[in-house]
Amino acid sequence: MTTIVSAKLLAEHEQIVQEVSARIKEFHARGEKYRIFHGSTNSTRTTSKGKVMLDLSGLDRVIEIDVANKTALVEANVSMDRLVEATLPYGLVPPVVMEFPGITTGGGYSGTSGESSSFRHGFFDKTLDWVEIILADGQVIRASDSEHADLFRGAAGALGTIGTTTMVQLRLKDAKPYVETTIHPCTSVSLALDLCRELTKDSTIDYIDGIVYSPSEVAIISGRLVEKPVANSPIRTFSRAQDPWYYQHVQGCLRSSPTSKTIEYSLIAEYLFRYDRGGFWVGLIAFVYFYVPFNRFTRWLLDDFLHTRMMYTGLLSGVVNKEIFVQDLAVPMDKTVEFTEYLDTTFNIYPLWLCPLKTTPGPSFHPHMKPISQHSTDEMMMNVGLWGQATKPPAGRSISDHYYMLNADLEDKVTQLGGTKWLYAKSYYTENDFWKFHASGRKWYDALRIKYSAEGLPTVFEKTHTSRSNEWARRANWREKIVDVWPFDRFYTLWTCMKSGSYIAARASLWKRFNASTIGSMKKMQ
Repeated sequence: MTTIVSAKLLAEHEQIVQEVSARIKEFHARGEKYRIFHGSTNSTRTTSKGKVMLDLSGLDRVIEIDVANKTALVEANVSMDRLVEATLPYGLVPPVVMEFPGITTGGGYSGTSGESSSFRHGFFDKTLDWVEIILADGQVIRASDSEHADLFRGAAGALGTIGTTTMVQLRLKDAKPYVETTIHPCTSVSLALDLCRELTKDSTIDYIDGIVYSPSEVAIISGRLVEKPVANSPIRTFSRAQDPWYYQHVQGCLRSSPTSKTIEYSLIAEYLFRYDRGGFWVGLIAFVYFYVPFNRFTRWLLDDFLHTRMMYTGLLSGVVNKEIFVQDLAVPMDKTVEFTEYLDTTFNIYPLWLCPLKTTPGPSFHPHMKPISQHSTDEMMMNVGLWGQATKPPAGRSISDHYYMLNADLEDKVTQLGGTKWLYAKSYYTENDFWKFHASGRKWYDALRIKYSAEGLPTVFEKTHTSRSNEWARRANWREKIVDVWPFDRFYTLWTCMKSGSYIAARASLWKRFNASTIGSMKKMQ
C-alpha cells in the first residue's frame, strides 16, 4: 500500500470547512470579532472572556498518508501524538515534532515551534508543502511557496490573525524504531555552545538540545535514529508513572559520569515526547504551590496531573500564572553566554533549556536574525527556555510591580541582544516597542492583512499583549476575590484542572493506545 486515504473523510472535511467558512462570512458581515476553540492549548495567555468562539475541535483527523511521496494530509486540530501514531506504522515520522503531545498541527503552523530537530529543518512550518486557510471574509484558499507565498510564510507564527488554518500537507521522513541519545557533560555554557556548533555539522545527527542545571553543570543531548540498540543496551522509558522525569534522568547521568558521555536508547515515541511528564520541569512548581514533597512516590501518585495537557489547564486558571515565568526566548548563538549570565544574576531560575535553531528569513513573527548592530552574522540562534518561579520581591516592592519589572527587563535584554521571544507567553511590550521589534515592523504585516481582508481580526499585538492592570486587577465580587486567598486559590486551581477530567481521561486512554501501537508497529520495522 502506497497511500491511505479516505474519500469519506475528505468529503466530511470539505463539508466542515464550508460550514465554518459560512459562519466566518457572517462574522465578517457584522464586523464581529471571534476566537478559535481548539479543545486544547499550550499558551500561557488567558483568553479574553465574552468573545464569540468558533469551534474547530472536530478538525482532528489524518486524512491521507502518501507513503510513496512521504507526505501527510492533516487537519489543523490533529495533535502531535495522534499524528505520530498515524505515521509510524508506515515507517515515517514528521521531521519536526513538538515535544508536547497535545500541540496541534495548526498550532504548530500559526505559532512558533522550534524543537530539537529544528537546527536542521527549521521551524515546524518549514516542513509544510501547503496550508488550507479560511480568510476573514470566508474565502477558502490554499497557500504554498508557489501560490500566495506571502500568505504562506506571513501567516506562519502570526497566531491566526491573518486567517484560520484548517488543513496542511506536511512532509515526512523515514523513521527508525529507536533513537540513540548521547548525553555530553559540559562544565560551562561556552563549552556547550562549542559542542552544539560541532554537532550541527554532523550529518548523522537528527536531534540536539541541552539542559543547563547551573553555570557549571550543562548537558548537551544529541540523538540519531537507529534500527536497533547495541547489544545488551537498556531501553529507557519516560512515559510510565514510575519513570523519572527526563530532566532528572539526564542530571543523574551527569552526576554518575561527570567527565564521560552516556549513550542510551529509547523507542522513537518515547524520545519524541520525553518532556511531556512534568512539562520539562515546570511541574516542579505545582509541588511547591500545593506544599507537596517532590519525590518518586508523589510523582507516581500524582502522575495524571503532571502531563502537559492537564498542567496547562491549571496554569491558565490565572492563579498560579501570575508569579511564574514560562518564556521561550531566542538570541543569536554567540550571545547565548551573555544571555544565560544575565538570567543567572537576574532570575536564578534553573534548569534552562537550550535548543539550537536554524533561523527563518524575515519578515516573520518567528525569531530570526535582524539587522541589529549588536548581534553577529552567526547563522544559528539559540532557543533558551526560562520556566520557573519568579524571585521574591525586595522589601517595599509589591509582587505585581516586581513581576512586571522582571518581565519588562527580560524583554529589553532580549531586544538588546538581537533576539525575540515566543508569543505564546505573556508579553508586556508597549504597542510601539512591539511593532518595532517584531515582524520587521508593522508596515509589512498591515499590508498583508489588507491584501487578505484580515483587518477585522485581532492583531498579533492585541492577542498577545498582557495588560498589567487587568492581570493584577482585584476580583469584582466575593466569589471571585476568594480564589486569590490561601488556601482557596489552591483548591480553585485543582478544581479547574479536574473540570477537564473527562477530556484528560480520553487523552490518557489514547496515550496508552498510542504507546502500545507504536511499540508494536516499530518492532515490526526491525
